[in-house]
Amino acid sequence: MDVLEFGFKYWKRNLGWSILAKIMSCIALSADLMLPMLTAMFINYVIQDNSPSEENGIFAFMLDGRYGKIHSLELFWNLAFVFMGLLLLKLVLVYTKNIINQKIGLRLETDLRVVTFHKLMELDSATVSGYNTGELLTTINSDTIMFKEMFCRIIPNIIDSIFVLVISIVILATINPYLLIIPVILMPFFAVALMRFKRKARINYRNIRSSNSEMSLTVQENIEAVRLVRSFTNEKVERQKFDESNLKLKESYIKQVKLSAAFEAVFSTIKQIAYIGSIAVSALLVLNGQMMVGYLVACINYVLKIMDYVSQINNMMFQMQQQLVSGQKMMNFMNCESQIPDGSKPLEESEKVHLTVRHGSMVVGEQQILRDINLDIPYGKKLGIVGGTGSGKSVLLEAFIRVHDMTDGEIAINGEDIKNFELESMRDKFAYVFQDVFLFSNTIDSNIAYAQPDIEKAQVIEAAKHAQAHGFIQRLDDGYETIVGERGLGISGGQKQRVSIARALLKDAPILVLDDSTSALDVNTEKRLLQDIKNNYPKKTLLISAHRLSSVVDCDEIIYMKDGMIIERGTFEELMKLNGHFAAVYNIQEAQKSATVDFDTLAEGV
Repeated sequence: MDVLEFGFKYWKRNLGWSILAKIMSCIALSADLMLPMLTAMFINYVIQDNSPSEENGIFAFMLDGRYGKIHSLELFWNLAFVFMGLLLLKLVLVYTKNIINQKIGLRLETDLRVVTFHKLMELDSATVSGYNTGELLTTINSDTIMFKEMFCRIIPNIIDSIFVLVISIVILATINPYLLIIPVILMPFFAVALMRFKRKARINYRNIRSSNSEMSLTVQENIEAVRLVRSFTNEKVERQKFDESNLKLKESYIKQVKLSAAFEAVFSTIKQIAYIGSIAVSALLVLNGQMMVGYLVACINYVLKIMDYVSQINNMMFQMQQQLVSGQKMMNFMNCESQIPDGSKPLEESEKVHLTVRHGSMVVGEQQILRDINLDIPYGKKLGIVGGTGSGKSVLLEAFIRVHDMTDGEIAINGEDIKNFELESMRDKFAYVFQDVFLFSNTIDSNIAYAQPDIEKAQVIEAAKHAQAHGFIQRLDDGYETIVGERGLGISGGQKQRVSIARALLKDAPILVLDDSTSALDVNTEKRLLQDIKNNYPKKTLLISAHRLSSVVDCDEIIYMKDGMIIERGTFEELMKLNGHFAAVYNIQEAQKSATVDFDTLAEGV
């Protein structure tokens, strides 16, 4: 799909208003093009005393005597009245047209921002991770502004310029065909210069956009990693990275400024040649008696208008290269296909959700992540998933909500492959607490009530109590109205985890997924939290992965994973009797816990 065709798809709903604005623009330009003819009549028939029989222009009717005699004050005032009327008409129409164009531009910009953001929401994690944050910010924000400029300013101005060129050429040909000599001679020079500068401009604008994206990424990473940078006292390194990005951005803009300056110099030279040449040709025609003096002034005006509007076309084409770069980036982003296609079937409302995994395997790139996973999870079952780092625990849990898809085998809900269901209705059955906790820059109340923003405050507090978060929230100065910073900065890791668990509990989905989401809690708090969930949400399915094996001892079934495979499974008692990997790790962790307790006891005695 061509970039212009892509943009037209979103611009076309503004077609009616755009046509109205273009009609106003053409009328305003026509009024402006009549003014030099009136100026010529002032000189020819008010200042000078020429015969009106030689006049065949659009205002020839004003010389029939009804509007004043030739070389009279009455004719002067009538011509002045028409002049002022045309000027006022032009100003009113231009003002109205500009307002309409601004509104069209804002609508188009809003539409483009909406569709790009919605596209971002549709794409799967793997596809989104292919873009850096700076690139995404530039696409959704800067590119939408830049691209709408092409449809609401650049293209309309080019159409206006073509309209003025055609009318001006017709008027000059009507006055005297020799007046077209200079414009015709200079046109090829304009065209050659434009093509040369246009190619260089597009390359420069690509570099500018790339530098802007890199700068945005550098700043965004340093905002998010400010504590890490300071803890490593690496401010100097980050300043150097920023300075390099900043210098690269500056140099890309300087290169474009130099090209623009050369562009202006070349076209200004051509315009000056056109101006001097037009005066010379017009003067010769006047001296030879082929044209009245007033038309000399008018012809110079029209030739300058031709040069100005040819220059405007060149300028617009020059600037359009930047918009085309932005449009190409947006089009590529919008045409990007998600690796997790949406299903077509809505998942029926049902409180009881039966999950099964049949020979589930997953390959990412050339790496085998999951191997022949088989699970049966009827509604209400409590499943513990444990194993070392990189064993596939998180990937398995994310596969249930199709963050990743199995490449072989299937995951089914109530007997049907989850790929058949609409993503929204399927994911609505899960309340997921991710390993990497994220809180929005908002109040704690709003973060907990994320799934149900209009829910009553009492239910928010109830969920916080079950998540063992109510106590520390009460101790904050503003309680539930405390604003947490981006990514939850301002509260501790354990507090963030409890707020995120409260958020999941309040969603009240049939399946609760805790992906190593109690790792920052102390043992006693974690024990109370899991016991509270078991007591207050006994019927819900619970999928919990953990490195701390004591977190899963009460589960109905525990699976131990290694290298993407389930190598042990059973209840806690069965796995301890098996005396395999699970039992070995559990005994080590319990021994470490006892050693910590003994050390604490000894310290208290001292």
